[in-house]
Amino acid sequence: MIQVNNLSKKYNGTTVLNIPTLAIPKGQSFGLVGNNGAGKTTFFSLLLDLIQPTSGNIINNEVQVHSSENWKPFTASFLDESFLIGYLTPEEYFYFIGDLRGQNKADVDALLAKHEEFFNGEILKNKKYLRDLSKGNQKKVGIIATLIGNPEVLILDEPFANLDPTTVNRLKKIIKELADNPNVTVLVSSHDLQHTVEVCNRIVALNKGEIVKDIQTSEETLQELETFFAV
Repeated sequence: MIQVNNLSKKYNGTTVLNIPTLAIPKGQSFGLVGNNGAGKTTFFSLLLDLIQPTSGNIINNEVQVHSSENWKPFTASFLDESFLIGYLTPEEYFYFIGDLRGQNKADVDALLAKHEEFFNGEILKNKKYLRDLSKGNQKKVGIIATLIGNPEVLILDEPFANLDPTTVNRLKKIIKELADNPNVTVLVSSHDLQHTVEVCNRIVALNKGEIVKDIQTSEETLQELETFFAV
């Protein structure tokens, strides 16, 4: 589904990402871990054509990301609150995304009803603008909005940050359900090793922009990663 070829990104002559090759098969739940500055967000930004690569390319379902927009209809993402529209209410934002994704109001309402527990009564029917919500509640809106239209590729950057423990557990359940769908590829970036290992069947660790570990998740994976990052 996703193929990375000789990908690099440099700023002022400093290389912040260098991935010669990486393949993420369709249907895989893929976790990206690493310390601050490891290149996780840079990789996702390149994958979403938010920045241009210095060299190389990324192919998403046979579409070269940086030369065509044909990957957008089947790809959804939430990196941070800048993806939201602050002067809209959550409902207005969900319907706006639904319209972009070819979903009618009933389709969107059905999805929102399914995830009512995740919202915990704090999102809908409160007549608040997105800009006035807490960071955690903004994240809830952004994450559920990515599910509208049943995308084939789902990209979430630090989805567990700013969420309370109950919401984290509910989010992990959502991600696991998505990962069980062989037609959906889920990419998760996180500082939290335990959460990432729990929801992903493959973990790639970045250090200074390079892949230093590529692991199929097992019972030993968390300990292996904790030992690696403890050095």
